[in-house]
Amino acid sequence: MATPADVPPDDGPEGRGPLDDDERAELAALRKRVTPRHRWRSFLSAVLIIVAAVLAPLSAVAVWVADEMANTDRYVATVAPLAKQPDVQAAVTDRVTDAIMTKVDLHALLSNVTPSDRPRLEAALGTLRGPITSGIKDFVHQTVATFVASDTFARLWTQLNRQAHAAFTGALTGNSNTALQVRGDEVVLNLAPVVDQVKQQLVQRGLGVAAHIPAVNTDFVLVKSDDVKKVKTGFRILELAGNWLPLITVVLAAAGVLLAARRRRALVTAALAVAAGVAVLGIGLSVFRVIYLNHLPANTNEPAAGAVYDQLIRFLRLTVRMVIVLGVVVAVGAWLSGPGRWARRVRDVWESGIAAVRQGLGITSLGPVGRWVHRYRYALQWAVVAVAVIVLLVWSYPTGLVIFWIALVAVVGMAIIEFLDDRGRPPPEEVTAA
Repeated sequence: MATPADVPPDDGPEGRGPLDDDERAELAALRKRVTPRHRWRSFLSAVLIIVAAVLAPLSAVAVWVADEMANTDRYVATVAPLAKQPDVQAAVTDRVTDAIMTKVDLHALLSNVTPSDRPRLEAALGTLRGPITSGIKDFVHQTVATFVASDTFARLWTQLNRQAHAAFTGALTGNSNTALQVRGDEVVLNLAPVVDQVKQQLVQRGLGVAAHIPAVNTDFVLVKSDDVKKVKTGFRILELAGNWLPLITVVLAAAGVLLAARRRRALVTAALAVAAGVAVLGIGLSVFRVIYLNHLPANTNEPAAGAVYDQLIRFLRLTVRMVIVLGVVVAVGAWLSGPGRWARRVRDVWESGIAAVRQGLGITSLGPVGRWVHRYRYALQWAVVAVAVIVLLVWSYPTGLVIFWIALVAVVGMAIIEFLDDRGRPPPEEVTAA
């Protein structure tokens, strides 16, 4: 048995013995030329992938700003459900009720009484002034609540937001010609049209004095933060970046993969790194929500503020989930296609499982179809992948669930190809002849 000392340190090509001095020198020189090049390529690949992972969350925010806030229909579709949100309805009801009650008092109610009888009536009311005012407020609050819960309010809410569709764009760019405005550290929505509708409801229900209520401009705070002014600058930058930043991120990640010495491993790393970067954004959104609600003024309806926050960033959260799912799907697909031991085992289980299904069905060969599929199996598999990618690209706003179903359908397509592939199985006539 040969000892380690008996084994030659370097074998020549085709195992013809140890290398001579010239061959050793040539091999050493080749290693010196190749190793630094690979190191630089690996370093640049890692840098590009890291930059792509850092830009991924910024890209998600840029898409949210450019598509969500600049698109009227999409913004309205986002904020429309708030009209049916119980916490928002309660907050709007309280705000409108308080605004109306500042314009309604007993002096206004006694305006129709003759001047000679008014002093005696006011004296007779005495301590009943408070209960009467409270009763009027309850009546107004009930009327406002009924209106806010109606479809009329939902349509008015949608109309109001559509007219102010600039929503955050108009607000954060300082455009004061919209119903949504930035005032100091608040983003507010003017509810004057709601007050006008409630005034008509009050008159119809018998509170005639409501007809004399002057125009009331009351605000519903959508966002309140000391950083609103700072957000303006960031908003404009992201609006300009628009859909270019995601493209740059994808190009950097692709360049990092192409530069890598082991591209499949680099693809897995890039996909998981981008998914991790966007996951950090998702965690940050949840953390910021807690911080934001904890810094609201004491008289703010916190549940309503939370509902508005959740609704405004709904599309951004969907984007986060979509990128995470996509990254995981790409990483798993790249890993399964590799030469790794566990990847090969998974593929073997896949192939043996489908072969067992064929055997269970008594299918030994599919004739010309099976042979054709076997001949073009790689082209067919890439066609399935290409179709899945095209569907993903043309889908307007894919979600994580959409990507999951696209991947699942692609897996089913791969299974069908594997099932139809005869893998060199002899046709039935050859089996009979044998």
